[in-house]
Amino acid sequence: MDAQGRGLSENVWTRLDRKAGAITELTVRQLRHRLSTWVVLGVGTLLILMLLAFYVDAVRDGFKPIDNDGDSEDWDGDGYPLGQERKYGTDDWNALEFPGSGYYVEDGSIGWEDSVRSHSGNHTWLNVVGVFSPLWIDNEYKYSPWDYEIDFEDLEDCDSNGEFGDDWWLRWGSACEYEDGDIAMMGLNFRGEGTLRVLDDYSADWGHITAQFYVEPDPASDYIDEDDIDWDGNFLSSQGFDDDGDCTREAWLEPDFWFEKDDNRNGINCDVIWVVGSDGETIIDIWADENVDEDPDDVKLSGEANHRGFIVAVGKIAFVMILSIFLPLFLALGLVRDETENGTLHYLLSKPIHRGEFIVYRILGYLLIAGSFILIMSIIMGIFTSILGPGDSIIRFRDILVWLGIGLATILALTAYGAVFNTLGLISPKYGVYIALVIGMYEFMMAVGTLFGWDTLPVLSISHWTLQLVDSLVLIIWPDTMTMHLMSEAFGLDSGIDIFWNPPLHTLGTENPYVSGILSIVVLTLITVFMIFMAQSIFKRREIM
Repeated sequence: MDAQGRGLSENVWTRLDRKAGAITELTVRQLRHRLSTWVVLGVGTLLILMLLAFYVDAVRDGFKPIDNDGDSEDWDGDGYPLGQERKYGTDDWNALEFPGSGYYVEDGSIGWEDSVRSHSGNHTWLNVVGVFSPLWIDNEYKYSPWDYEIDFEDLEDCDSNGEFGDDWWLRWGSACEYEDGDIAMMGLNFRGEGTLRVLDDYSADWGHITAQFYVEPDPASDYIDEDDIDWDGNFLSSQGFDDDGDCTREAWLEPDFWFEKDDNRNGINCDVIWVVGSDGETIIDIWADENVDEDPDDVKLSGEANHRGFIVAVGKIAFVMILSIFLPLFLALGLVRDETENGTLHYLLSKPIHRGEFIVYRILGYLLIAGSFILIMSIIMGIFTSILGPGDSIIRFRDILVWLGIGLATILALTAYGAVFNTLGLISPKYGVYIALVIGMYEFMMAVGTLFGWDTLPVLSISHWTLQLVDSLVLIIWPDTMTMHLMSEAFGLDSGIDIFWNPPLHTLGTENPYVSGILSIVVLTLITVFMIFMAQSIFKRREIM
């Protein structure tokens, strides 16, 4: 109570509320009547609606299965998909080699330093650099599609001056014929019977092609979504199953010394190890043997991951990287500067109001306009994506929560950027706009760096901490996002969540998203408070004309 018997709420807080309301309302009215405000908000609305239209078009036909690992493709056009050729150990880049076509078995060779330089027989000869005395040659034979086209029935005559390999040479992949019928050749593969003399310092192999047999080509659809991610939740046992056989390769007709079936080094071929943290629940890594569980159920996993990836991508790029930077650039830069230039600031400050309060109320008015716009846009996006997203539920309520989190993170960024740009307008009314543009470009580049995983220089930016807050909120609301992220890395899946979402960096060693989220909010708040105090300090000492 004061000396007149009035409560403090009547002579302090009431007046404070009235002053705050008056300045805030004035700011809202001024921004509302500016053409630039509506242009900026209109462009922002068109951007969000355009992105939403892309999403609607993408999900209109549903989430269809895709071949994540490419093993349904038939690269050489022989009728056998890559997955089937992997099982038999044949080459999918060679149309002459396919399941059942037979394969080359080496029977012998002449090394580049062997003393015996000749061999006779009926073989398939490879990499020949020498002279062959033929009994017969198969002119139709090709070992691979990259063999040189040689017509052994119509060869040019060899040079009669000197010896091949000493006095003259052939170009690689060519041959010529001596008068006695011998054939000089350079780097050829062929099939025939006769005697081969290999040039010094070169080598050659000979062998045979196994008997052919018929293998029914598998339909390409067998190699789309053929595995899914096999995991029963038991971290203590070996997981994963090679449904399509491209890891176990039991149908291989010869061993492959280059292929490793136990990449994760746990002593079990073709399986997956799920590594959990100290809490015994959180998955922190996935070690998968090659070609195991490489194709998920796209509707269940990739469809969900891409749906979340769209939300995170739009939230980060459209809301944080574009709207949160450019809205304050147009709306907050002149909150005080414009009043000074228009000559209205003198009349506003003639009222019983502190200059420091004036700055806070002006920023509050700007936030009512910009923040309301962001909140409305995030709710619209949340409603549409929650209805159209994959799954059996009618409305995905977690999607709405994520969008609200993105909206609130963007509002925090709007506040920080508004305080920064407003302060720049006070520091340099003439050149503040140019400095603000440079800072805006810097913030955008730091945001791009954060998306690509930079963790040093971007720390000195508002956008970095805002994006960190989004990543933290996503992991808090969708706890299995980390598992999806690790699955994408372990099994080579292309998903939006793996591209646009990163595990929070600043958890102070706890790996807890709540720690990162709280730290991000604290940093953004401190930046805002610091810039407001700086603006107040400058404004207090400025003479108002």
